[in-house]
Amino acid sequence: MERELARLILDYSRPVRAGQTLLLRAETGALPLLRALHSEALERGVYPLLRMDYPGQGADFLERAGEWLDRVPEVERALLSACDASIRIIAPEDPFATGGISGERMGRYRKTWGGLRLPRGRRTLTLWPTPGLAAMAGMSQPEHRELVRRAFFLDRPDPAGTWRALGKVQEHLIGRLEGVRELRITARDTDLRMKVAGRRWVNSDGTSNFPSGEVYTAPLEDSVYGEVRFDLPVLAAGRWVRGVRLVFEAGRVVEASAEEGEDYLQDVLATDEGARGVGELGIGTNFGLERGTGLVLLDEKIGGTVHLALGQTYPATGGKNRSAIHWDLIVDLRHGGTLQADGEIIQKDGRFISGWFDWPG
Repeated sequence: MERELARLILDYSRPVRAGQTLLLRAETGALPLLRALHSEALERGVYPLLRMDYPGQGADFLERAGEWLDRVPEVERALLSACDASIRIIAPEDPFATGGISGERMGRYRKTWGGLRLPRGRRTLTLWPTPGLAAMAGMSQPEHRELVRRAFFLDRPDPAGTWRALGKVQEHLIGRLEGVRELRITARDTDLRMKVAGRRWVNSDGTSNFPSGEVYTAPLEDSVYGEVRFDLPVLAAGRWVRGVRLVFEAGRVVEASAEEGEDYLQDVLATDEGARGVGELGIGTNFGLERGTGLVLLDEKIGGTVHLALGQTYPATGGKNRSAIHWDLIVDLRHGGTLQADGEIIQKDGRFISGWFDWPG
């Protein structure tokens, strides 16, 4: 699997040219994919630069970094500026390693280091299945590995062709959404409205986050009203956050609670002024994903879900909310939910109404 995934990444998601420098970064759990990417990059005439973290290195840094939590050394900036592209691989051996780090330290790190990355269009965030991620998802290692294969469309005869087909279908969906003024999400304990008129929609087809499968925009900053319950749990900073309930008025969170992880939720909301605003609305379109895993990179792409991100918006959408955080939370519409556009139901029980989106599977 590692060789075919490496080729798919370098041929489709993050193509690089001979003579360019490619930064590869991951924990040691991603060693099979790192070796394959390193080899494939060299065969393409690309110089691969590897940065490997030992298991728990992130937690050690957060716990012991002292003033470096508040200051990025110039060598880190110089390294990024010298690279043409980057691939970061999520592959923790222990996804809960940072669970004991205080919210204060996490907040300092986000504010200082959160923006240290190459621009979109030059970076890919991906993953590799590890025993830790399988256990987090409540799956056996073979089950989790197969889920990841399907998420990348590696179970298809032509994975890259399937991604291109999905991109075209998503472009059609965007064409219809561009004329929409208001969206409404309804589900259990959820009735949320937001205006999107004049905002741009982005086609996330695997060329930034990989795997992908979503279209997204940013609602008008003062237009989000109502309440929402996020029913898919997420692992955030090494701890579970479940059953998040938010109430919005004029685009701001005015009430917030969680069945588990409420302290973390409140710490995130206190990060800065923009943390209580909405930076993104995303619609998942990857119907190769069927169940939640706790990993947002996968779960926000599940076909039949929508997600909101608290905090920072993506400039490509035309949104204006600014924050040190960008935290995605997911609503599953597959069990009695609807997505409406200007009063018209476009998705019911997790399935698009005919004419809006035709899954290329």
